[in-house]
Amino acid sequence: MENLKVVQFDFGFECKPISVKEKVVKPSKKDKSDFVFDLMDCLASPIIVFKSAWQDTIPKEILGRIKLSRIICSMTGNKMASLTETLAYMMLPRTYEAPMQTEWANIYTWLGLQYAMQNKSKNQLEAMIEIAPKELSDYEKGLLKNLRLWIYDKRRKALKVILKKNKVSKDDGILDIQEKLF
Repeated sequence: MENLKVVQFDFGFECKPISVKEKVVKPSKKDKSDFVFDLMDCLASPIIVFKSAWQDTIPKEILGRIKLSRIICSMTGNKMASLTETLAYMMLPRTYEAPMQTEWANIYTWLGLQYAMQNKSKNQLEAMIEIAPKELSDYEKGLLKNLRLWIYDKRRKALKVILKKNKVSKDDGILDIQEKLF
């Protein structure tokens, strides 16, 4: 079976020849630890919100959906904050603090529309369709992308700080955060 003969016909298409043996990539320890850290990031990272006196007024429904939206975003390979998480960042703390520029108001209402469409809330969806832009401009998309990357970076840095503060058990090598969680 090792000496397979492969014949490739030439039909006039420009394509690379089929290689007989392709390299099998085995996951390294770093890949495995990255997977674990990414999973912990989705489930245990703090929620980054705009620092304000209003930060405790974010609806619990949105806060409860952030972990699931992080997992979905991670599964798609996006290395940035989810739309739900970005909405929570911008929501009440930022909007109550001061008026926003037009670009950020468009981004905020567009995020609200995406949230309403994702959660299939008819009342929210009807209200958001009336006020939200259907698409963002390229400039607004760039601003949103930068904000999502910034939130993602801050979230992961906060998780690393939390993990460094916790002690590793000498018995089994597992972090002793269980007592804090329950």
